[in-house]
Amino acid sequence: MRAQDSATADTPIAVPTPPESAAHTDPTAPPRGTADRDPASLPRDTTGAGPASLAHRSGTLQAALGVTAFSLTFPATAWGLEGFGPWSLVTVRSLLAAVIAGGCLLALRVPLPARRHWAGLAVVAAGVVLGFPLLTTLALETATTSHAAVVVGLLPLTTALFSALRTSARPSRTFWIAALSGAAAVIAFTVQQSGGALTSADAYLFGALLVCAAGYTEGGRLARVMPGWQVIGWALVLCLPLSVPGALVALAYEPVQLTAHSVAGLLWVAAGSQFLGLVVWYRGMAAIGIPKASQLQLAQPLLTLVWSVLLLGEHLTPAAPLTAAAVLVCIAVTQRARG
Repeated sequence: MRAQDSATADTPIAVPTPPESAAHTDPTAPPRGTADRDPASLPRDTTGAGPASLAHRSGTLQAALGVTAFSLTFPATAWGLEGFGPWSLVTVRSLLAAVIAGGCLLALRVPLPARRHWAGLAVVAAGVVLGFPLLTTLALETATTSHAAVVVGLLPLTTALFSALRTSARPSRTFWIAALSGAAAVIAFTVQQSGGALTSADAYLFGALLVCAAGYTEGGRLARVMPGWQVIGWALVLCLPLSVPGALVALAYEPVQLTAHSVAGLLWVAAGSQFLGLVVWYRGMAAIGIPKASQLQLAQPLLTLVWSVLLLGEHLTPAAPLTAAAVLVCIAVTQRARG
C-alpha cells in the first residue's frame, strides 16, 4: 500500500504529515539543516550583551579596581609614616589585614588548606605580607613615592623571571631583551637620581622586588588549586604569630602620633592594599585571565606618580615619567613575547 492511498483511507495506519511551520516545536532543537553544519559557520551573538561579555567586563572592572588600590599603596604608606614608625606601620598593617581576612575565612567556613600547601603559603607570607611592605616602608623613609614607583615598576618583569625559573619555561629571546632593557632603564634612573651611586633606599626597593616576585609566583601557583583571596587570606593568618608580638613591641618603642593622614594611611594599606585590593584583583584575573590582567597592571607606576603629585605634593623630575613609560613599553613587549 502506498502512502498516498493510506492517507485517504479510514484506517488506523493513516498518519498526517505535520506542516512545515510546526516541524520544530522543541525550542531546544537546532533549526532545520543546521545539525550537521560546522559550528563556526552558525550565526553568533554580536550584540556584546551575552553572559560571557558581561562577565569579561565585570572581570576587567575588578582587575582595574585592584590596580587602582595597589597604586595608592606608596602614597598611603607615606601618610602612615607621618604618625607611625616603620616597624609599627608594617606590623599593625599586617595584624589588621589578618583580622579582616580571618573574619572572612571564619564567616564563610573555609576549611584549612591541605598540608602540602603550607610551604607555598609561607613563601607568600614572607614575600607579600611581610617582606615587601617592610622593605618598601623602610625605603620610603628617605625616598620619594615617585622614585619608589619607578623602581617597583619592574615588579611584573621580576615576577615573570621568577615564574620562568619556577616552571622551567623557556621565554623567547625577545622576552629577555625587553626584560633586561627595562631593568637597565630603572638602574640608570636610580643611579642618576642618587647622584651616581645607589642608596640604602634603592637596596631596600630592589630587595622588595625579589621577595615580592617570589611571593607572587608562589601565590599564582597556589591560586590554581584554591581561590586567590584564600591564598592571601591564609598567608595573612599565618603571619599572626609574628605580627601580634611584633606590633606590641614596635608600638612600645616607636612613638605614635595619630593624625588624619596617619590613620587614613594605615587603614588603607591594611584593608585596601593588603586584602580588599587583592580580592578584586584575583577575581578579575580569574575572569579575564592573567595576561590581560597584567596589561592593566602596566598603568600602576604611572598612577602612583599621579597620586604622589595630587596627594603628597611631590614635584616630578622629567626622568621619572620617562623611565616609567620606558618600563611600561618593555613590559608590554614581554607580555606579547611570553606566549
